[in-house]
Amino acid sequence: MIRTGLVSITFRDLEPRRITDLVKEAGLEGIEWGGDVHVPHGDVRRAKEVAALTADAGLKVAAYGSYYAAGQDHGSANGFESILATALALNAPLIRIWAGEKGSGDADAAYRKMVRDDVMRVTKLSAEENIRVALEWHSGTLTDTLSSARDLLYAAPDANLTTFWQPLPGRLPDRCRDELTALIDRLSNLHVYHWVNEAERRPLAEGADVWRRYFATARGCENQYALLEFVREDSPEAFLEDANTLRELAVEQNGYYEGLENEL
Repeated sequence: MIRTGLVSITFRDLEPRRITDLVKEAGLEGIEWGGDVHVPHGDVRRAKEVAALTADAGLKVAAYGSYYAAGQDHGSANGFESILATALALNAPLIRIWAGEKGSGDADAAYRKMVRDDVMRVTKLSAEENIRVALEWHSGTLTDTLSSARDLLYAAPDANLTTFWQPLPGRLPDRCRDELTALIDRLSNLHVYHWVNEAERRPLAEGADVWRRYFATARGCENQYALLEFVREDSPEAFLEDANTLRELAVEQNGYYEGLENEL
């Protein structure tokens, strides 16, 4: 089941109330709230306010995008304990973190161990509060290749550690689909956008056929969110246009497989 939503940092300059209004207007279902602007680490009061705003708009909190870098922020003002308290106040079911701040080609064994140990630590802390942890799928981190990401994911003893996924710039759709297939048992949410020429933002409708195949590949994940990000010129109008495409794709995908199940 694919649920639709928005990554709040798409609109860093907008207040949470305006963001919830936009998401409701767009007919989407949830929001991943960012910890760098909209729900700062440790601001429990703000987190409760944003949680109430989200619920009052008839929306769900899809995740807390913490931007915590495993192995880098341990013991700092952005310590994970503060992030976890904020996520609890926000009613977030999942916390997104970064797999360090070095790409796999630049990471030696000691660095990998440092990141892995911290990922295991924060995953355990989160599990005690019934919150999952998901890695950001991103270049310049230990999830920049499939093999490196899987080494990190499967260091965890259970599926409380998952990964987000997004198509990294420059990768062909077939390679992206291979990644999704290999990650399916540890996949959480998707960040959805359409780029060409490495970083040129284009309407999602132009990439609808590619995303249709991505959704079909990832369909085994229960209650998975597909979250819009990187809209053209950070424009609310472009967001509403992309949201319409996303809704159509989700309805098509969910309806197809629900219909298939009813025939069995």
